[in-house]
Amino acid sequence: MGSGQSHTLNTPAAPADSSRAGVMPGEKGRSGKGGLSLVGIPLYAKELIAGGVAGGIAKTAVAPLERIKILFQTRRTEFRSLGVWGSLGRIFRTEGVLGLYRGNGASVARIVPYAALHYMTYEEYRRWILEHYPGFGTGSIVDLVAGSLAGGTAVLCTYPLDLVRTMLAYQVTGSYTTESDKGARRVRIQPAYRGILDVFAKVYREGGLRGLYRGVGPSLYGIFPYAGLKFYVYEELKRRVPKKHEHSMSANLVCGSLAGLVGQTCTYPLDVVRRQMQVQTLSANQNSASSLQQMEPKFKGTLDGLVTIVQRQGWKQMFAGLSINYVKKGSK
Repeated sequence: MGSGQSHTLNTPAAPADSSRAGVMPGEKGRSGKGGLSLVGIPLYAKELIAGGVAGGIAKTAVAPLERIKILFQTRRTEFRSLGVWGSLGRIFRTEGVLGLYRGNGASVARIVPYAALHYMTYEEYRRWILEHYPGFGTGSIVDLVAGSLAGGTAVLCTYPLDLVRTMLAYQVTGSYTTESDKGARRVRIQPAYRGILDVFAKVYREGGLRGLYRGVGPSLYGIFPYAGLKFYVYEELKRRVPKKHEHSMSANLVCGSLAGLVGQTCTYPLDVVRRQMQVQTLSANQNSASSLQQMEPKFKGTLDGLVTIVQRQGWKQMFAGLSINYVKKGSK
């Protein structure tokens, strides 16, 4: 999404100023046996590492809610009427504590490469826009376009990890009661995938590189609308802030959060389509060892997915799990 970053990655190999090498004045680093030397590590690398650690902790903290959201979005019949707390309880009873974090490893593994790609490509896109389209100036519009393009690049390069995260989170284990014309019966569900590498191997074997990018369309289509809406709403809210609070950090934080919620809400249906496209090829045979529920019918594309979900599942399904996003946003 739009970013206001303006750092440069063209750090000299042996800078004269220690602060440009990522070492603050007076910082000597640690070295020796068992020590970690900080000398020579670029500042942006330290920021990425620190951001990755912080992001990993934050994602792990809300991972149980994220898994429930994915199950709601993909319409797992076992969780459709349980609600958030009921679903958390069922997963805890059938899969244990680790079940609440199923797929979180792939989500955490995506943080650093996504941030690094966004960081680097943002600068390149911004420089390219300023060189080839000087009429845009150097204001927020350039940041919006460069940030959106950088976001799209980062999504494309790390999307397979998002697919893996969804497919692992979608898996459930344990025994469940199903209803049919012959009455209720208990079935035992076993996971189809054992971990991240197993998902990569099986999905690639079944669908090649294209299989690893199943559902990427809705992600890309949502980048510009999200960034544009967030930018517009933020600017409109800022205009309505009293002058005495214009430079208040809390005012900027509130405006940014509200703008993010509006953008997220308006583009959320695309997220639902993406999740359902990601899992729609999973096996429908719940008696097999690789049993998982198949989404019917298969979507031919993003627009077809939107129309089909509204027609067959109802318009409310387009916003399934959205309240969990609000909770996550408020907890940050």
